[in-house]
Amino acid sequence: MSDEAGSPARPRASGGGRTRACDFRMTVIPGEDREPARRTPRVTCMEPAGHLAARLTALSRWSTVPADALLAAALFLATLGPGQVPAGPPWLLALQTALVAPLAWRRRAPMTVLGAIGLAAAVQWALDVQLPADAALLTALYTVAAHRPWRHTLPAALALQAGVLLAAARWAPPGRFPLTVAALSAMAAAALMTGLWMRARRAYVTSLEHDRERRARLAVAEERARMTRDMHDIVTHNLSVMVALADSAAYVRHSAPDRAAAAMEQIAATGRQALQDMRRSLGTGRDRATSGGDRLQEMLQPAPGIAELGPLAERMRAAGLATCVRVAGDTGAVPAAAQLTIYRLVQEALTNTLRHAPGARADVRVEVSSRRAEVEVTDVRDPAVPGALGARPGLRGDGRGIAGMRERVAAYGGTLDAGPVADGGWRMLAVLDLGAPR
Repeated sequence: MSDEAGSPARPRASGGGRTRACDFRMTVIPGEDREPARRTPRVTCMEPAGHLAARLTALSRWSTVPADALLAAALFLATLGPGQVPAGPPWLLALQTALVAPLAWRRRAPMTVLGAIGLAAAVQWALDVQLPADAALLTALYTVAAHRPWRHTLPAALALQAGVLLAAARWAPPGRFPLTVAALSAMAAAALMTGLWMRARRAYVTSLEHDRERRARLAVAEERARMTRDMHDIVTHNLSVMVALADSAAYVRHSAPDRAAAAMEQIAATGRQALQDMRRSLGTGRDRATSGGDRLQEMLQPAPGIAELGPLAERMRAAGLATCVRVAGDTGAVPAAAQLTIYRLVQEALTNTLRHAPGARADVRVEVSSRRAEVEVTDVRDPAVPGALGARPGLRGDGRGIAGMRERVAAYGGTLDAGPVADGGWRMLAVLDLGAPR
């Protein structure tokens, strides 16, 4: 390795008969004020071929000149022989180079490259020399059409068409002027249309990428909203039940210690259920991979559905809310996500009743089919019961429960009606459309 005074060494790691270059880097992690800094070595090994490929990829991303220079060299060699440039005077080779060399910067400065090649072509026309390297004009026009807007592309195309007319006027065989103009114009039009198609395709791909990013942002926002709703429902419901149970235990702790002990056990069970629901709602793939056996088993349990409405009613009855649940229809035909929505709607409605109408009675009615689900929760309040028309102390809501229920129902294209009824109670009616998946 290396000491503090020397430069870091570059060790070699061998495996399978091949030697890999290892990049040794020293990361300094500052300690406390009176402690020396700790040095943590980090060794990064890379195969030579992979190292070269990585450097080439980084170079291509940094600059397009190398790739375009290869294209210019290929065009130079391809047009060198047919034009008999090597056998001609030296200035002919210079003219060939002037026509092709600017292509190395064609994507960095398309209009400048087209102007430089056009100037070389004008000198060629003035010297009355025909060179196949004039194909560089088509490549330059394609690049302008592919990378520049119409206000640049149209003048470039018109300038090249003027050059076509001048070239045909000087070098077209006798009586073949129209045919020569048509042939050269067709090649220019092909280069132009190919460039325009590439630009449109690039814009389409960019729009797809932007749309994918937008969808990803929307998915993240929807997931955050879902987690917020779940956390609100889980925390609000379980804390309301625990507070009600704690009030009951405190009330009967002297007169009925057994009932107080049972209430405390129910509080502990409700807390464990809340923790389990929170782990299930917030758990990720990484959490599942690193969790212990018991916690992993909890996280892999299915989300609550219609079948859990009975245990939910039992917990509410233990907290002091008389609850009756009636379910009609084939619950097996309801998707798991819709069942979770139904469960959360009933849970939130019962929690509101427990918080705002102590001593009331709650009736839950759930009717489901393969295309429709109807959930109704009604609380019946007895004015003769003390506190039946007022909220339980310390459990006033923040107004988010109804908004969360509306969001859940809207996800299924349904409707939600919540409000007071004539006899002084409260009614929540939700209708979910299960016909079209969302």
